[in-house]
Amino acid sequence: MNTAWVIPNKTEYYVLAANCICMVGEMSCFSADPNFCPECGSVLPLPGVQDVVRCPRCSFSIPVAEFSGQEIRSTVVFNSVEQSTLSLDSEDSELKGPVIDRRCSRCNKEGMIYHTRQMRSADEGQTVFFTCIHCRYQEKEDS
Repeated sequence: MNTAWVIPNKTEYYVLAANCICMVGEMSCFSADPNFCPECGSVLPLPGVQDVVRCPRCSFSIPVAEFSGQEIRSTVVFNSVEQSTLSLDSEDSELKGPVIDRRCSRCNKEGMIYHTRQMRSADEGQTVFFTCIHCRYQEKEDS
């Protein structure tokens, strides 16, 4: 239930709703990050040439002046080349994965490990990569 009353020496009406007080027709009674709508949580569009920024979902509006002096910084961190390279070619590295009974086409021995990747579009099957545990020969199969 909403209750309205007049604050002494003020001419604006205030509404009590959900344990907060806010002025009718003015800013929201919830505080939030200025990049998000305080009413519905949607991302607000960037300020433009208009005097207000309007939420595309619930039509909440905020004056562009509220964004003055705000500085936005972002950082992109890339992994170093040393961290991102895998050394499966070295003889010391241990092959990991499930071993299956599949004959290697190079050394003709049984035992290969496998892993799968979705290399093609989502409505097509996965690509299965096999590695021989004896000679490390690799082959692939589109399933």
